[in-house]
Amino acid sequence: MAAEPVQTTGIHIRWMIRRDMSDVLGIEHASFEFPWTEDDFVRCLRKRNCIGMVAELNDEIIGFMIYELHKTRLHILNFAVHQEHRRSGVGTAMVEKLKSKLSSQRRNRIVLEVRETNLDAQLFFKNQGFLALSVLKNFYEDTVEDAYLMQHRFVDDQMEQSVNRITRMAG
Repeated sequence: MAAEPVQTTGIHIRWMIRRDMSDVLGIEHASFEFPWTEDDFVRCLRKRNCIGMVAELNDEIIGFMIYELHKTRLHILNFAVHQEHRRSGVGTAMVEKLKSKLSSQRRNRIVLEVRETNLDAQLFFKNQGFLALSVLKNFYEDTVEDAYLMQHRFVDDQMEQSVNRITRMAG
């Protein structure tokens, strides 16, 4: 299934800064039953390997993503788009920005956990090329809910072409 078309006209994606926090918290609280607190964001973003990005439209923050850098992967910890801007390409643009940081030499995959009840997020990430790898039982501290571990792997176009050519010759 192809990803939704990206309508990124006027959308600017940049690093999150301190003054973005009230807008980010507004999106967070409107998006989740068990939202992160400001302390959760600050604690996470103080870590050396934790990065925040925001999507802006006309100087208004309409989405955000928090992720961690690891040796071989990027781990999305938190991700949301303002409800008025969902299904307009904002989330896709942020995920594409993150995918652009992948390479075959270093970080070659993106992982995240999605609540079993968050069907919208499951479908969104599936449409972005993520696959569910496993079920994480009782993953969340706030509920007994399970999570799906989802992953997107970097695919080198040249490598994929040579594998396909070899497969055709061998098949």
